[in-house]
Amino acid sequence: MRDIMGMMGKVKEMQAKMEKMQAEIAELQAEGKSGGGLVTVILNGKGEMQSLKIDPSLFKEDDVEILEDLIVAAHKDAKDKAEAAAAEKTKALTAGLPIPPGFKMPF
Repeated sequence: MRDIMGMMGKVKEMQAKMEKMQAEIAELQAEGKSGGGLVTVILNGKGEMQSLKIDPSLFKEDDVEILEDLIVAAHKDAKDKAEAAAAEKTKALTAGLPIPPGFKMPF
C-alpha cells in the first residue's frame, strides 16, 4: 500500500514538472534564417510565427518565387531549432524513464 502512495506522489511530481516544462517550451523563441539572413522568421515554442523580416532588396516582381522559397526555408529553420530546444528540455525531464525511441513529449 505504501508503494502505491509513493508512486502516486511521484506521478503528481512528474505531472507538475511536465506542466512547468510545457510552459517553458511555449515561451521559447527560435529564429530561422535563409538567403544569408535576407529572410528571418521567429517562432514560439508552439510553432506559431511571431515575426517575419524580409530584406527590402527582395521586393522585385521577378523574384517572387525566390522570396516565397526563402520564407519557407526560414520557417523550417526556425521550426527545427524550436523542436530541438523542446526535445532538449524534454530529455532532461524524462531522463531515466523507460520511454520508447521516437516517442514525442509533450503529448
